[in-house]
Amino acid sequence: MTEEGMDDTIVLKDEDGEEHEFSVVDVIEVDGKEYAILLPMDHELDQGADIEDIEEGAVIFRVESDGKGEEVLVEIDDDDEWERVAGAWEEIIEDEEDEDDEDDED
Repeated sequence: MTEEGMDDTIVLKDEDGEEHEFSVVDVIEVDGKEYAILLPMDHELDQGADIEDIEEGAVIFRVESDGKGEEVLVEIDDDDEWERVAGAWEEIIEDEEDEDDEDDED
Protein backbone atom coordinates (compact mmCIF):
# COMPACT_ATOMS: atom_id res chain seq x y z
CA MET A 1 0.00 0.00 0.00
CA THR A 2 1.04 3.57 -0.48
CA GLU A 3 0.01 6.64 1.41
CA GLU A 4 -0.89 10.17 0.51
CA GLY A 5 -2.34 12.79 2.72
CA MET A 6 -1.92 15.44 5.30
CA ASP A 7 -2.80 16.21 8.88
CA ASP A 8 -5.19 13.73 10.42
CA THR A 9 -6.55 12.22 7.22
CA ILE A 10 -4.71 9.98 4.79
CA VAL A 11 -5.65 8.16 1.61
CA LEU A 12 -4.37 4.62 1.04
CA LYS A 13 -4.47 2.70 -2.21
CA ASP A 14 -5.15 -1.02 -2.06
CA GLU A 15 -3.70 -3.69 -4.35
CA ASP A 16 -6.36 -2.88 -6.96
CA GLY A 17 -5.52 0.84 -6.97
CA GLU A 18 -8.75 1.74 -5.20
CA GLU A 19 -8.40 4.67 -2.78
CA HIS A 20 -9.65 4.55 0.81
CA GLU A 21 -9.71 7.54 3.14
CA PHE A 22 -8.74 7.08 6.79
CA SER A 23 -8.66 9.23 9.88
CA VAL A 24 -5.46 8.95 11.94
CA VAL A 25 -6.70 8.05 15.43
CA ASP A 26 -3.28 7.67 17.06
CA VAL A 27 0.39 6.94 16.42
CA ILE A 28 2.08 4.84 19.10
CA GLU A 29 5.48 3.23 19.68
CA VAL A 30 5.73 -0.44 20.64
CA ASP A 31 9.02 -2.33 21.00
CA GLY A 32 10.89 0.54 19.32
CA LYS A 33 8.64 0.57 16.25
CA GLU A 34 6.02 3.12 15.33
CA TYR A 35 2.44 2.14 14.50
CA ALA A 36 -0.47 4.14 13.10
CA ILE A 37 -4.01 3.47 14.30
CA LEU A 38 -6.42 4.38 11.51
CA LEU A 39 -10.19 4.49 11.22
CA PRO A 40 -11.85 4.28 7.79
CA MET A 41 -13.69 7.53 7.06
CA ASP A 42 -16.65 5.53 5.79
CA HIS A 43 -16.84 3.70 9.13
CA GLU A 44 -20.11 4.87 10.59
CA LEU A 45 -20.14 5.81 14.24
CA ASP A 46 -23.43 6.40 15.99
CA GLN A 47 -23.82 9.57 17.97
CA GLY A 48 -22.40 8.90 21.41
CA ALA A 49 -20.07 6.20 20.08
CA ASP A 50 -17.44 5.14 22.56
CA ILE A 51 -13.91 3.80 22.25
CA GLU A 52 -15.13 0.22 21.73
CA ASP A 53 -16.95 1.37 18.59
CA ILE A 54 -13.74 2.96 17.33
CA GLU A 55 -11.66 -0.12 18.19
CA GLU A 56 -14.05 -2.30 16.23
CA GLY A 57 -13.44 -0.44 12.99
CA ALA A 58 -9.81 0.56 13.50
CA VAL A 59 -6.89 -0.84 11.51
CA ILE A 60 -3.23 -0.84 12.52
CA PHE A 61 -0.21 -0.32 10.24
CA ARG A 62 3.51 -0.33 11.06
CA VAL A 63 5.26 2.91 10.03
CA GLU A 64 8.52 2.28 8.15
CA SER A 65 10.92 4.24 5.99
CA ASP A 66 11.07 3.43 2.27
CA GLY A 67 14.82 4.04 2.07
CA LYS A 68 14.30 7.50 0.54
CA GLY A 69 13.33 8.95 3.89
CA GLU A 70 9.61 8.77 3.17
CA GLU A 71 7.33 7.13 5.69
CA VAL A 72 5.20 4.27 4.41
CA LEU A 73 2.51 2.23 6.12
CA VAL A 74 2.99 -1.53 6.12
CA GLU A 75 0.36 -4.13 6.92
CA ILE A 76 1.11 -6.29 9.96
CA ASP A 77 1.17 -9.93 8.88
CA ASP A 78 2.40 -11.36 12.19
CA ASP A 79 -0.52 -12.12 14.54
CA ASP A 80 1.69 -11.83 17.65
CA GLU A 81 2.95 -8.39 16.58
CA TRP A 82 -0.62 -7.25 15.85
CA GLU A 83 -1.80 -8.48 19.28
CA ARG A 84 1.08 -6.66 21.07
CA VAL A 85 0.26 -3.39 19.32
CA ALA A 86 -3.50 -3.72 19.84
CA GLY A 87 -2.88 -4.51 23.51
CA ALA A 88 -0.58 -1.52 23.92
CA TRP A 89 -3.15 0.77 22.30
CA GLU A 90 -5.90 -0.57 24.58
CA GLU A 91 -3.69 0.13 27.62
CA ILE A 92 -3.14 3.71 26.44
CA ILE A 93 -6.89 4.19 25.99
CA GLU A 94 -7.63 2.72 29.43
CA ASP A 95 -5.02 5.00 31.03
CA GLU A 96 -6.55 8.03 29.30
CA GLU A 97 -10.05 6.99 30.42
CA ASP A 98 -8.80 6.59 34.00
CA GLU A 99 -7.24 10.07 33.88
CA ASP A 100 -10.51 11.50 32.53
CA ASP A 101 -12.45 9.80 35.34
CA GLU A 102 -10.03 11.24 37.92
CA ASP A 103 -10.39 14.71 36.40
CA ASP A 104 -14.20 14.41 36.57
CA GLU A 105 -13.99 13.51 40.26
CA ASP A 106 -11.97 16.65 41.07
